[in-house]
Amino acid sequence: MRVLRVDPASPEPAIIAEAAAILRAGGLVAFPTETVYGLGARALDARAIARVYEAKGRPKHHPLIAHVADEAGAKKLAAVWNDRASRLARAFWPGPLTLVVPRADGVPAALAGGADSIAVRAPSNAIAHALIAALGEAIAAPSANRYQEVSPTTAAHVARSLGDVVDLILDGGPCERGIESTVVDVRSGAVVLRPGPLDLGALRAVEPAVVAGGAIARAADARPSPGMDARHYAPRARLVVASTWAEAQQSACRMAAGGVRVGLVLRSELVPDLTRELAKNGRVLVRNLTRDAAGYAREFYGALHDFDDQGVDAIIVEDVPKDDAWWAVADRIRRGAAG
Repeated sequence: MRVLRVDPASPEPAIIAEAAAILRAGGLVAFPTETVYGLGARALDARAIARVYEAKGRPKHHPLIAHVADEAGAKKLAAVWNDRASRLARAFWPGPLTLVVPRADGVPAALAGGADSIAVRAPSNAIAHALIAALGEAIAAPSANRYQEVSPTTAAHVARSLGDVVDLILDGGPCERGIESTVVDVRSGAVVLRPGPLDLGALRAVEPAVVAGGAIARAADARPSPGMDARHYAPRARLVVASTWAEAQQSACRMAAGGVRVGLVLRSELVPDLTRELAKNGRVLVRNLTRDAAGYAREFYGALHDFDDQGVDAIIVEDVPKDDAWWAVADRIRRGAAG
């Protein structure tokens, strides 16, 4: 495994050219996007796609997202590109929006998990954009982690999860959004299959007919989008959701008294005396995250990774508000705690 630091604002051409050459030869390159780090392979190379599934331990019927430079690149992968797709792409690309459209002939079925659709997006991250341009074709890139684990938002997270199965990791620093893209199926209507950084209000300002989906697929079903399992985005430690900060700290104290090492994720500020009380026996580790939805999303996966690295037995998360801005975060918490 090699890790190369890349300037996130102005990616070095020589490094990007080396990464593109690895992809061209059928290799795997992990790289940052504005959402999370992706595990990249040539989208039209069935053997390289098979390597992605093997590296992640991902079921073959779970589709990958194809990353393109722009709408023109997306149209090459689509059998049909309708007006809904155009309106949303022109409003939000490059950016954290994935569109599900009919898959074109010649696009490997493996890329779509065997489905007749394809998920495609144009990332805004400068490193991702430069890599797509240097390769000159679409890059298949699910999150660069083992199946169902917490997505990586730093290069170090990728290295710890996938290790030597990746040929090269491009380290562009922490991801700007910290949570996976919003996925909208535009084949018939406009249905959100996975909530993400773009909430319903933003989408409906462009396409008023957008409806909330966020469905859970049965285990054996082919599905049009990643992130539709009941359990997903899960830390190694058991994840528990508490309805209030008071319930969270009481649960943490109770578990710690029983010898359990606990990570506590809060939105509410704790007074210093209470923080010291929780931490005094070394069994409760506390993280207070940013209280706005976008900031919280940017920090949440990092907190889960940190607690796993510190070997906690359980992670207690103070629940988040039940409004549109927090929909994506609430979805990740629910799936991480499932099972």
